[in-house]
Amino acid sequence: MSLSPDEYREHLETTAVRAGFSFPGVVLPESHEFRLGAMRFHYLDWGNRHLPTIVFLHGGALNAHTWDLVCLALREDYHCVALDQRGHGDSDWSHEADYSMAAQLADTKGFVDHLGLGRFILAGMSLGAINSLNFAINYPEMLSHLVIIDAGPEMRRPGSSRIRDFVNGVADTVSLDGIIDKAMAFNPRRDPVILRRSLMHALRQEPDGSWRWKYDRRRFQVLDQEKHRAERAALAGGLARITCPTLVVRGGESDVFHEEDGIRLAQRLPDGKFVTVPKAGHTVQGDNPKGLVSELRRFLQPT
Repeated sequence: MSLSPDEYREHLETTAVRAGFSFPGVVLPESHEFRLGAMRFHYLDWGNRHLPTIVFLHGGALNAHTWDLVCLALREDYHCVALDQRGHGDSDWSHEADYSMAAQLADTKGFVDHLGLGRFILAGMSLGAINSLNFAINYPEMLSHLVIIDAGPEMRRPGSSRIRDFVNGVADTVSLDGIIDKAMAFNPRRDPVILRRSLMHALRQEPDGSWRWKYDRRRFQVLDQEKHRAERAALAGGLARITCPTLVVRGGESDVFHEEDGIRLAQRLPDGKFVTVPKAGHTVQGDNPKGLVSELRRFLQPT
């Protein structure tokens, strides 16, 4: 992490106010590592391990810090942990460039086994949503609740292609200002001042002063798109195995996951519910974290 603890705390305090939260105090997560085979994985633990656990899985090209405000808002009631998935954040890149759904399923299972979890809540966005669906289909008995954010078995090519083009295009930008300019053009909902500090979790500075993304670009270059689409589509055949209550969330302005996609996915699940978070695009937890937290609380603590 490129931010010092004091800078990180100040950043969270600022972003919390901008997002409409009011916290009595800002607590920083603990940073941990563990190994699965030859790979080292990093995750953030927000404490209160005696409470029900929520495992958060981020989207492609993001990292565990994308959940910071959501975890900070929920930590008094839940044990929140966020994983840097393979090839992202401070976790290792796959030596073989293996970013298959099967490999990531094994990672998720290895992570929850490392934590010693029984039944827990699993929440994922985009790439993390697909990995969460895959986990829920294969290990339904381990989940008390499931949250799927802005992704499903079917892909919307214009929106997903726009993300892939941005990820590949910005990877060659080495100046921080240039990266911020491209990120703001891609998602103008973000505050450039806050974005600058948020990017410190996603970038590392090279000895020559240039900046590089922490994610493995090969995931977006070598992935067989047709095979990936077929594997995602095949998830639809296993949805009946997901018996836990499941919340399907869409960003109200998302071009990746349309309303009809979310409604259809929720209807195909044995216990599914669909909601839309307004004023949010694909990255719901970043665009409107307070709106997402409200929906999560309503889903997890029904009155």
